[in-house]
Amino acid sequence: MWLRQRDGVTCGPSVAVMAGALIDAEYRVHLEGRRAQEWFHAEQGRVHRAVNVMWPRALGTTPAGMARALSSHGTRYRWTTAGRALAEVCDAVTAGWPVAMLVGAAIPRHWVLLTELNAATFRCYEPSSGRLVPVAVGDIRAARLKNLGFPRPFAFVLPVR
Repeated sequence: MWLRQRDGVTCGPSVAVMAGALIDAEYRVHLEGRRAQEWFHAEQGRVHRAVNVMWPRALGTTPAGMARALSSHGTRYRWTTAGRALAEVCDAVTAGWPVAMLVGAAIPRHWVLLTELNAATFRCYEPSSGRLVPVAVGDIRAARLKNLGFPRPFAFVLPVR
């Protein structure tokens, strides 16, 4: 079940909740019931408060905050700039680990979640629409992303192996 972010600044918490559900079966149970939408809405707020202790929530979620949120589900995550990490991203997603990606144009603005890799195309959760969209590996490499609202990757949040 893929749900939409509740407002204009909770793309990060929405991605963190969905990633947590993919990583942690006990956490995922909350998204399987009749009250999934209500829980998802409330959980976005809880996660946003928890990871943005010093950073203003109106400015979204930092890469370090996203790494903390994903690490709270038993697997340690770290963030890195988008520059040379694409091979690691492909390896992590192929191994079944979701990877958060921060995208933007001139500045970082929006979080999405890479969930599967088939051939040279990721399946990506886009929280503002609540949809899964295709994202080509080559488009990430060339910084010409489509379907995400912004063309350029800035950072990835990856599992530590």
